[in-house]
Amino acid sequence: MTQHSIDARRRRFAGIAVAAGLALVATGVRAAPDIEVGLIAPMSGPWARQGQVMKSAAELAIASINQQGGIRSLGGAKLKLSVFDAGDSVEKAKNAAQRMVAEAPHLVAATGAYLSSFTLAVTEVTERAQLPMVTFSYSDQITARGFKYVFQTSATGDQQAEGSLPALLAMAEKSSGKRPKTIGIVMDNTAASLAFVKPIRATQLAKLGLTLVVDETFTPPLANATPLIQKVRAKRPDMLLLLPTAISDAKLLLEKMNEFGLGDGRLPTISNGAAILDPDLRANMNVAQLEGVMSVVANWGTSAQKDMSDEFRRRTGEPWATQHFLTTYGDMWIFKAALEAAGKADRASVANALRTMDLSNGPAKFFPGGRVKFDAAGRREGAGLLIVQWQNGVPVTVYPVKEAVAESRWPKR
Repeated sequence: MTQHSIDARRRRFAGIAVAAGLALVATGVRAAPDIEVGLIAPMSGPWARQGQVMKSAAELAIASINQQGGIRSLGGAKLKLSVFDAGDSVEKAKNAAQRMVAEAPHLVAATGAYLSSFTLAVTEVTERAQLPMVTFSYSDQITARGFKYVFQTSATGDQQAEGSLPALLAMAEKSSGKRPKTIGIVMDNTAASLAFVKPIRATQLAKLGLTLVVDETFTPPLANATPLIQKVRAKRPDMLLLLPTAISDAKLLLEKMNEFGLGDGRLPTISNGAAILDPDLRANMNVAQLEGVMSVVANWGTSAQKDMSDEFRRRTGEPWATQHFLTTYGDMWIFKAALEAAGKADRASVANALRTMDLSNGPAKFFPGGRVKFDAAGRREGAGLLIVQWQNGVPVTVYPVKEAVAESRWPKR
């Protein structure tokens, strides 16, 4: 084919495209405008790793939604993501939320915030703007303030504490033949950790016959773990609740435990949240020091999500999907379902669709319990907890049995 004929074909195709465009304008048919959704999470500071994972999850989900035709009830409109950095403090998170509602007036919904203390501040702002906010942060207070535009997909810290401690004691007794009698707590002072520990101190210890022998709280980021772990070594509880929310703090605490002869399964150690299960932790410390450590989480890879977990690894190169990825990915599909049901791209319609939503397919597969329905307070009904344990260098779900991908191993003292 000569260059002249190639140029002629290009001109013909260009002419056809222009004519088609003019025809669309003439008939009043235009592409549906993009629909803007938001993600507010730490993109800088000690929690930036989790924020970046959440951003990747949202981007992948939106790409998939758009490739599959977008929002069909709105003429195939595409989702568009706007990201806001919550930073490393409550004040910065609040400021980011204020920027979000001021600079993105066309947002129809948002997700994220990560730390419960951040989410509590962010949702004060989004509620005033009547912007629907979906979050997996744990604090009970998030949905205990009478807000109408906040939706919590996770089991609350209170629910996780009340459900996990009896399960952990049963796990210990089954594996070792002995029921723990003493317990230690080393925790940071973020809202999620406080929410998890509150019912344990208030009622669970007495109810379950546990004696609290270590009770220490620190402000993240942690500079020196030695004084905290020295107290644990001195009292040597039967089990330890180790509750950091920053990966760097988890690393310091676990390495110090191993230095003091408390690691490698010598002291059963249980956390809450995903910081202690993050791939970055494995990449930056001796993996043997993680073996047997457990964490109570609101979401993780389960037996029902195996295919999706395999797809996640293929598409991202990450070794496993954390709760930050799974929930944020699922939130984008919740937004799609709400928009499809609403048939309108405005905040009030989306909020109403979220309030009346009751799904057991689609987005539901990304959340433990397999159902997305919010109660009057905005809490997801039937939201369960999972217990995840480091086994052979990988954190795997071990509880409940119906969701588990491996059997639990209670560390031998």
